[in-house]
Amino acid sequence: MPGHNRLGDASSPYLLQHAGNPVHWFEWGDDAFAAARERGVPILLSVGYATCHWCHVMAHESFEDAGIAELMNRWFVSIKVDREERPDVDRVYMEAVQATTGRGGWPMTVFLTPGAEPFFAGTYFPPTDRPGHPSFRRVLEAIHEAWEQRRPEMEEQGRRLAAALAVEPPALAALPGREMLERAYAAMRDEFDPRFGGFGGAPKFPQAPTLEFLLRIHREAWAPQALPMVVATLRAMASGGIRDHVGGGFARYSVDTAWSVPHFEKMLYDNAQLLRLYAHAAGPGTDPSLAAIAAEIADYMRADLLLPEGGFASGEDADSEGAEGTFYVFTADEVAAAAGSAAGPVLAGLGVTAAGNFEGRNVLSRRHPGTVAENWDLDPAELEAEIDATIARLRLLRHGRPRPLRDDKVVAAWNGLAVRALAEASIVLRDPALLDTALRTAGFVLDQMVGGGRLHRSWRRGRLGPPGYCEDHAAMALGCFALYQASGEESWFGAGADLAATMVDRFADPSGDGFFATAHDAERLVARPKNRFDLPAPSDNSLAAEALLHMAAFTGESRWWDLLDSALRLGAGSADRHPAGVAHHLAVLHTLLAPPREVAIVGHDRTRLLKVVREAYRPEVFLAQGDGAGTGVVPLLAGRTAPAGSALAYVCRGFVCDTPSDDPATLRRALS
Repeated sequence: MPGHNRLGDASSPYLLQHAGNPVHWFEWGDDAFAAARERGVPILLSVGYATCHWCHVMAHESFEDAGIAELMNRWFVSIKVDREERPDVDRVYMEAVQATTGRGGWPMTVFLTPGAEPFFAGTYFPPTDRPGHPSFRRVLEAIHEAWEQRRPEMEEQGRRLAAALAVEPPALAALPGREMLERAYAAMRDEFDPRFGGFGGAPKFPQAPTLEFLLRIHREAWAPQALPMVVATLRAMASGGIRDHVGGGFARYSVDTAWSVPHFEKMLYDNAQLLRLYAHAAGPGTDPSLAAIAAEIADYMRADLLLPEGGFASGEDADSEGAEGTFYVFTADEVAAAAGSAAGPVLAGLGVTAAGNFEGRNVLSRRHPGTVAENWDLDPAELEAEIDATIARLRLLRHGRPRPLRDDKVVAAWNGLAVRALAEASIVLRDPALLDTALRTAGFVLDQMVGGGRLHRSWRRGRLGPPGYCEDHAAMALGCFALYQASGEESWFGAGADLAATMVDRFADPSGDGFFATAHDAERLVARPKNRFDLPAPSDNSLAAEALLHMAAFTGESRWWDLLDSALRLGAGSADRHPAGVAHHLAVLHTLLAPPREVAIVGHDRTRLLKVVREAYRPEVFLAQGDGAGTGVVPLLAGRTAPAGSALAYVCRGFVCDTPSDDPATLRRALS
């Protein structure tokens, strides 16, 4: 409703969801802090995102309640932040939540002094008192009373917590060796769930960076269980309810250890990472069905997340029709009607019961067809065909339901992950259409999301969000490098190199300890974050490290190696305490220690040689292509020539190359 708050002109879908609240919300900015100083009241900071179920719950219970809103308006200046648009604000104050409560999550609720220093922090607060959880009204009353009666104490508490947030754990003094990788592998093996795959208990997340680390090390003699852990997890997830068997794609996490019932929101960053994982895990020939899942994820991304302009939307909500999961679940009668005469075995094959597994309805899963078919005296292929036909009918049924909200905000970093995944999957799956999509998306980001000479964090309906963060530059650089290696078009290497150079200029710590999340000229918060933790997606720092590794491999310039060393030392400082938390740093470290191999394939008929390079998952190989003239944008191609009418492969380490060969078998031996 107009006049209630200042969110009506926001571009963020999350902020727009709150534009009609009776709360007098401000966006994050000088106006809000000036109002708090003028009134002498604290700030209530609420952080969430558009597809967050519990954010919706707290909004309905509290922010839409006139009585609660009246207290918020009288006692506080309230600020609403989209964590996806302002990850710096989110990271700084989430550290305050974790430091004071031992846990985190969204919605995040933090009370600040007018100087932005946090003095009380939490997450979701219910509308009424619950065991261990005071009501939001009680929290508001307690904070107001404390501010009125003990303001100096609250301000001092804020100063102390802000000072603690500004202290960064130190980087390692020297780059670690393989021993750290072996310890990390052992720790992950101990956390592995041998029954259902994955790591830890409920809620269970895919932990894509951990799986990628294990996939990268799977050929090491000291990691015999690495590939089996990856494959078991990917198979279990593909069978479980965390996968949307009707529409494709994966939900953010499962509420149980067996992957049966998801928290239904679907995020671009999860699906982009899982697309890469399923595609590359299929590469070693472990399970052809993994390639089919990769193709299904790509289909989902292009059908449901790809915007007409070329960018990918951020994600899809868990809620529709005012409830969680409504769009995704089915009654037993609905599935039976879709299955027809095959209802008995089909319901068994999809794990469907009359009681259901989610509020009387069913989240579908795929049971092992052989076991179900044997129980019903059917041929497994016949049962699979019946299940596929039933799912197609359920898809039509679901098509008539109101869809969950799609957050159509385009985030540069997550689109970078998508570009890379699609480019690499196009090779593994032999699907040029995936590369076409990746090229279009990268072109959109570099054309529409650059303003004032810099990449921006987000775009929505023609409006740019805040300036980009380190992860935006690093992820897009990696996307461009993947496009170069997939297409051979040198312009994409140039685009990636430009992004990497900008990343170093604007985000590198001058002291040599990795990368800041925010640019040197960005707004100063109470702390300048360095994001080193690779959950649920690779961090700014590990993405920067991988982009630098590409630059070092393609150019041979020492400055890139030095910067890479600093980024990895920062992340590795946490590896022994929490290896899964820095798994992507460890994956990049493994590639560095492998060591990297630069491969230049030059000439006019490169198909046979390219096929050898691409026939296996080789993250340590950095592939350059050229016409054999010995020139080009990519320094690795300098002097790498081929006679007219032929193609040669140069296999190099540190720009020192073996004798070039035109023989695929010789190249295969050199890469083995």
